Amino acid sequence: MAQARRNAPLIALGGALLAAAALLLALTAGLTFFQDTWGFLMDRRDVTVDALLQPHNEHIVLVPVAIELLLLRLFGMSSALPEYLLLIAAVLAAAALLFVYVRRRLGPWPALFATVLLLFLGPAWQDILWPFELGFVGSVLFGLAMLLALDRNDRRGDIAACVFLAVSAGFSSLGISFMAAAAVDVFLRRRERGLGRVWVVAIPAALFGLWYLGWGHEAESHVGLDNVLSSPPYVLEGLAASLESLLGLANPPAEGVAEVGWGQPLLVAAIVLAAYGRWRRPGLSRGFWIVAAATATNWFLSAFNYIPGREPTTGRYMYGGGVFVLLLATELLRGVRFTRTALIVAAAVTVAAVAPNLIILRDGSRWLDNQTVITRADLAAIEIAQRTIDPYFVLTPEIAGTPSLIDVQAGKYLEAEDEYGSPAYTEDELLTAPFPAARQADIVLGQGLPISTKTLDGVLPRPGGECTTVLAGEPSEVSVAPGVTRIGVEPGPHASFSLRRFAVGEYPVKTEGAQGKSTTLLRIPRDRSRQPWYLKVEAGQAVRVCR
Repeated sequence: MAQARRNAPLIALGGALLAAAALLLALTAGLTFFQDTWGFLMDRRDVTVDALLQPHNEHIVLVPVAIELLLLRLFGMSSALPEYLLLIAAVLAAAALLFVYVRRRLGPWPALFATVLLLFLGPAWQDILWPFELGFVGSVLFGLAMLLALDRNDRRGDIAACVFLAVSAGFSSLGISFMAAAAVDVFLRRRERGLGRVWVVAIPAALFGLWYLGWGHEAESHVGLDNVLSSPPYVLEGLAASLESLLGLANPPAEGVAEVGWGQPLLVAAIVLAAYGRWRRPGLSRGFWIVAAATATNWFLSAFNYIPGREPTTGRYMYGGGVFVLLLATELLRGVRFTRTALIVAAAVTVAAVAPNLIILRDGSRWLDNQTVITRADLAAIEIAQRTIDPYFVLTPEIAGTPSLIDVQAGKYLEAEDEYGSPAYTEDELLTAPFPAARQADIVLGQGLPISTKTLDGVLPRPGGECTTVLAGEPSEVSVAPGVTRIGVEPGPHASFSLRRFAVGEYPVKTEGAQGKSTTLLRIPRDRSRQPWYLKVEAGQAVRVCR
């Protein structure tokens, strides 16, 4: 019985990890590549030094690009499942390392509660459900491994910490935060172990510095005096947002950004409780200063680089922010003995926090699923139109129906598709895909083929050919084939023309229409699909459509 009681937290941890794995697999099932990932797939497919070391925004992305290149060559581009599996594995591994860190300091049950809060951190759904954010998750994973290696307080631990720190910095610039943590550790242990250990930080810092001198300095920077001066409120708001996110009190984010509600009073209460605890038990652990250095570095660097869209409440910042809050809480509670009642209350708080966060995770998954539908439809249209589409045709937000495909250029995509396979809908899938797939495919085809019209005013079409007459005031649909279709409008008011192909019940491809007594030449280039086009005519006079 005693053995079972001792093993209960580990058994519960295993159950939590399995539950998280099952949930994340379900939430990411069927999703495809999204947003910034396309920048890698379009522009970094070749294994070159520049492809690996060019910054993305201001971040180093050496390891994520290397992983993307490896997965592309092993599994191709037809499915994004391999990168989702890798992300899920990293999320689970980081949670397991957090458990070890907290258990060493507070015991197994508090460690379990902290791990569960991180595993199901709904406001961080961008990091947990989007493989591109493996950069942040990877930095946290190897940063935690570095902290655990430093716990050994011996040379082997230092060697491992140095390696883990270099890898953490290779995932993203979030690794700089863990460099600050390691530097504080070296400084605080200088009396017992000397400053000869500075290489633990110096080697990863030197590698990062070399990257910055060679490539990183080319990244767009937003560091300025205004951002520096306004950084303290930014940092406090980031901590408040992280705290309320962990406790399940965050407002559902709109487009990844939420407003802080409960976070500010929670942060004030946490600071007051921490001050009271230090008054009762003076002194702070060495670990607190190490974690505080990482936390401050993370949030101040984010503040210095602020631009609209990088608010401290941004969802992709909540994963790292949540980890740092949990580490800080662990160090502040170090030495506290938890009663049975306290553990029961903590368990109840954890369950209460996870429930609303699961809803946010579900909503994030649904949003990504909608993006997948749009992405696969837009790419299918590019493949169908490849005979005539301009290689420099770009899926701008107005055409694509989403801003997440601005890195997709037709020529580059078709080259990648030819070599690595297609993630797009097949034509049969497009006909049965969820809304708005068919609509978006028609829009992209209209722009990409492209479909064009030329109107000859004062000219009616000559007799001949296969013609259909649309009577005045009776909107009608006429099947049209690739090539040139003549649309003759009798004298009268302006006539409207629109088209559909895969869409049902709507005509998403609009034209300028034509005035009365005119002939419009509708040109539809031939493509890879045999699916007919349908022309909708709306006019107050007779219109003749000749194919």
